[in-house]
Amino acid sequence: MSLARIYGLQARLRSHLQKSVVKLATTIPSSQLLESVPRRCIASGVVRHEKLAPKPVPKHDWNRAVSEAEKIVGYPTSFLSLRWLLSDEIANVALHLRKLVGSNHPLLRTAKILIYNGKNNMQAWGLIVLLISKAVGHAPTVPDLEQDKSAGVLQSQRGLAEITEMIRTAHLVHQGLVNLQPLDGAGNELGSDSDTIFGNKIALLSGDYLLGNACLQLAGLRNQPLIELISSAVRDLAESNFFGERDQQNNPLPSRPLQSSVSAESGSSASSVDLSFGDLVDNTQPLSLAGVMDNPEKEWALRHILGAGSLLGKSCQGAMMLAGQPEPLQRRGYMFGKHLSLAWQACIDLEPFNSDQLPSGGQFSLVSAPVLFHLDHDPSLYEEIQKGLVSVDNVDFGKVHAKVMKGPGIERTRALQKKHSLAAMDVLNELPPSDARTALQNIILAMQDI
Repeated sequence: MSLARIYGLQARLRSHLQKSVVKLATTIPSSQLLESVPRRCIASGVVRHEKLAPKPVPKHDWNRAVSEAEKIVGYPTSFLSLRWLLSDEIANVALHLRKLVGSNHPLLRTAKILIYNGKNNMQAWGLIVLLISKAVGHAPTVPDLEQDKSAGVLQSQRGLAEITEMIRTAHLVHQGLVNLQPLDGAGNELGSDSDTIFGNKIALLSGDYLLGNACLQLAGLRNQPLIELISSAVRDLAESNFFGERDQQNNPLPSRPLQSSVSAESGSSASSVDLSFGDLVDNTQPLSLAGVMDNPEKEWALRHILGAGSLLGKSCQGAMMLAGQPEPLQRRGYMFGKHLSLAWQACIDLEPFNSDQLPSGGQFSLVSAPVLFHLDHDPSLYEEIQKGLVSVDNVDFGKVHAKVMKGPGIERTRALQKKHSLAAMDVLNELPPSDARTALQNIILAMQDI
């Protein structure tokens, strides 16, 4: 059964359920309905109008934005494709993964994020690649057999969207590996924690499987410039795991702030910070590290361009390459994906600071934008963060959270998110009006509610 047919069945099932709810509502007296839902207007079989306050609906709903976008490209694209999920290899991985239930292996958290596909992860990347492909269109020289006219994209672009999600997923799964020995004890016999050893094997082999299939599918596109471009994105993902200081479990730590830190007022003009890192000239070369550790925004941007933005940006660029678009437009596609991923990351970084108090035992990234900006404002906070050189669990996250809440880091992060959202919007505004362009704009606007 094709994914398009599956999506159609889901839509019909949803419509049937809605009709069932309406039918059920007509069988209940309107007085009881009004008692149970006192602030909503209930429409029954008899024409009835109540001047009641309607239920507030968010202006830009994330789930609705993604759902509408998936309809535009033909069917849901999140979390790889159905043929990968139903393969024997993935089924075996899922079977072995059940053995880890009850342990504290981080691979379980990664699997939960991927399966539930919440709005705070980047598993909608394939969808974004397909939307930008449809919004830009393709050159007239593209053969008809290559076109998927029902969705308005090319078959090769759909394959690239799958490749992008497989590479991203493989990277997330590989990050679930646990360091079983500190460096000073390397070479000794491993402990008796069989669950952790088994979890490491599953994380390593399943990530390798996804990455290997992505490389095989990429080679099948038979496009040498595209292979070089996506390969450079894989290199950037690898570099992201070695950038900056780390604890013994490879959790990232911020660099030591300069004592003569820039004030929040003078550093709040984020538009003056150059975030090119040399990728405007040739983005297949390694990114430049010059002057990165002297600026919190540069450090934050480089971390997340290496770990996320490079892959999304180069996938958007590659989609335009497959469509036969000119090189300047391909470069704009790279900038769109790069800025979109950074805007997305800024929204995610703000989430732990949406409440005044951190839940008991709660943790967040110590290299998130609010923390880095606060260190620029108050370098004394680094004394607490420095306790995490062995393990980030030694850091008092509640203390760090309280200090960041009182500083300028949150407002500067909001300004940072707006900056990258507008930069991504600027690229979209250069494209002709279309339903795909509107869907991408809605996704950017819906990120404000994350």
